[in-house]
Amino acid sequence: MNGTIRVGNLFGIPFYIHPSWFLVLGLVTWSYSSGLGAQFPQLSAGLALLLGLMTALMLFASVVAHELGHSFVALGQGIDVKSITLFIFGGLASLEKESKTPGEAFWVAIAGPMVSLLLCGIVTAIGVTTSASGPLAAILGVLASVNLALALFNLIPGLPLDGGNILKALVWKITGNPYKGVTFASRVGQIFGWVAILSGVVPLLLFGNAGNFWNLLIGFFLLQNAGNSAQFARVQEKLTGLTAEDAVTYDSPIVSANSTLREFADERVISGQNWHRFLVTDDDGQLVGAITIDNLRTIPIALWSETQVKEVMRPITESTTVQSDQPLLEVMQLLEQQKLSVLPVIRENGVLIGILEKAAIIQLLQNRTQPNPA
Repeated sequence: MNGTIRVGNLFGIPFYIHPSWFLVLGLVTWSYSSGLGAQFPQLSAGLALLLGLMTALMLFASVVAHELGHSFVALGQGIDVKSITLFIFGGLASLEKESKTPGEAFWVAIAGPMVSLLLCGIVTAIGVTTSASGPLAAILGVLASVNLALALFNLIPGLPLDGGNILKALVWKITGNPYKGVTFASRVGQIFGWVAILSGVVPLLLFGNAGNFWNLLIGFFLLQNAGNSAQFARVQEKLTGLTAEDAVTYDSPIVSANSTLREFADERVISGQNWHRFLVTDDDGQLVGAITIDNLRTIPIALWSETQVKEVMRPITESTTVQSDQPLLEVMQLLEQQKLSVLPVIRENGVLIGILEKAAIIQLLQNRTQPNPA
């Protein structure tokens, strides 16, 4: 997953760490150990470093708890959580699909900040009720303030932050269109991205102060991801109402199992078609195998007229097919998830009607994007 390292499962959810996380872990550990050492000179360097590492790990555990909040609510809605990943900007819970209603989307989005606020309250209560002092009180104070900051930062109303997903759900509820919600929240996310970038660039240019460099990174992160969300929403909206059958390739590479190799060669190969692999169907139109140009070479040309395709074809090894009435958006996601370029499309009775290529979906999107002539 883009260079991430899988470290195990959390409640059955695959858990990944991006290599950049280790850099951040080291920086946070050094920062907090230095702070504890300066605040409490009686601490040895080794103990301060250990306490700094423990603080850093607890902070990242708070980020994981935040993502688990999203994940558990999604699981409760029947949405599979593909993974949780820690990276330089925090964490990300990757969900299989969107919620079905704006109300459900709202609760998935707000669950993470609610967990962070709850952790802030619990840690604060522990510090008050135990009258903690010294390094322990300092660590509890850091944990409480970071969880509060994590909740408030994520509530900024722009994608890809949780606040953006909350805004998306509200616009979806008002307009009845989930894609308008994504587009609006993406635009707000881009605005916040530019604000973050300017807050880092202006002090640098005017005063030579690079203290807000982190704002630059956050700004570019918001701009890129908000833009990607808006672009994907436009694609989703264009595919709405279309099914797999709408993108079936005209004159798909299909041959009858009872055809002879000579008929196959004359009608499909010599005629100039560029396909290298053809799907084979029986008398009922059911998919039974596949034949390639290379399979022809295993039979002498003199025997092509008396050899049927079914004698040369190979069984279909892949089991993935899509129904003709399946939403095209789901088909596109299936192609991406399984890294496929072609899928057979069948009717409800199992009859093969053709193949669907990723390139055909792209062409269909381009055709729907082009303005109609006046």
